[in-house]
Amino acid sequence: MKRVLGVIMLSAMLGSGAVFAAEQEQQVGEQAEAPAAAEPMHEGAAHHVAVGAAHEGGAHQVAGHEESKSSETAHHILHHVADGEDFELEIPVPPYHLLTVPIASWFSFLKIERTPGACGKPVPAAMESIPGVSSWLDGCWDLRPTKAILMMWTATALLFLTVFLGRKRDANGVPKGLLTHLVEVLVLYVRDEIVVPNIGKAEAPRYTPYITSLFFFVLFMNWLGLIPGMFAATGVLAVTTALAVLTFVLTQVAGIRSAGLKGYLAHLTGGVPAFLWVIMIPVEVLGLFTKPFALLVRLFANMLGGHLVVFFLLGLIFMWALGAVAVALPLTIAIYMLEIFVGILQAYLFALLTSLFIGQGVAMGHHGHDDHAEHAAEHAH
Repeated sequence: MKRVLGVIMLSAMLGSGAVFAAEQEQQVGEQAEAPAAAEPMHEGAAHHVAVGAAHEGGAHQVAGHEESKSSETAHHILHHVADGEDFELEIPVPPYHLLTVPIASWFSFLKIERTPGACGKPVPAAMESIPGVSSWLDGCWDLRPTKAILMMWTATALLFLTVFLGRKRDANGVPKGLLTHLVEVLVLYVRDEIVVPNIGKAEAPRYTPYITSLFFFVLFMNWLGLIPGMFAATGVLAVTTALAVLTFVLTQVAGIRSAGLKGYLAHLTGGVPAFLWVIMIPVEVLGLFTKPFALLVRLFANMLGGHLVVFFLLGLIFMWALGAVAVALPLTIAIYMLEIFVGILQAYLFALLTSLFIGQGVAMGHHGHDDHAEHAAEHAH
């Protein structure tokens, strides 16, 4: 029995080995035939691969060219709306720069180096967004004007010229001429519709000159930026910040003058019990700064955003093709007309909010007087 089982097991092992050997020979034969069958197709496959690579390379070149045009147009636009040391009269086609006014070079004496080598120091990575502050802290006081300041000077000159030409009167003292009547209408509107309702008749004459000058100054800067080749100074954050700081200072002066220093400080407590001052005083102080912050951001964002929209619509012509003129040009004209309205609207809002904030400062004293009167009446009863 054992011999029979041994013979059966040996036969099974030999049969399995024969089957395994046959399968290996078949696989080797198939692998040997495969290259021979694939050889005729090798040239065709190589051709298709080469054609695909050529198409892919051409697509990458076209995409790279389009990306280069887009980045060049974007760089030109951002360079135009950003402040700089030189005023450049630019066009979107070669030679691009028609005229360059080196403002900073004319006033190089205003670059004061209090610490030797301070003006040559590189700006740290953490201060790249505010390089002027970094240079100031290092001892380099760069007081040279920029093209934004040049536009502010231009707006100031136009404002003085407008006032001078708008002073024409006849023999009876009646305003004469279109410009004179236009200036008078705008001045009376600012006084009667903006200053008096928000500050009051008693204090309005004190603050009307400032708010009227502010209205015309912002209006002229806004509209100067719409002239081709000019620059919008109100699209620079430093300019709107300076205007907001002036309003902030005048608002605090109005509050102290109206309520007195003691009443002004008492107003910061909000009239709550003393144990709540630790909460109320920080909130009130924060509120003092949020008002001018809203002023500067609103003017800056609206003017910069409008100019960017106009420039990018025109940039479509150079990024795409002349066929884009049919779409880009009508939209540009529409946005440009809207920007003319936005220019006077933002000047109106800046003057309105300034008068409103000053009026709140003036009202501090009246609130104090009203409270004293109420307390006196209660004690009388």
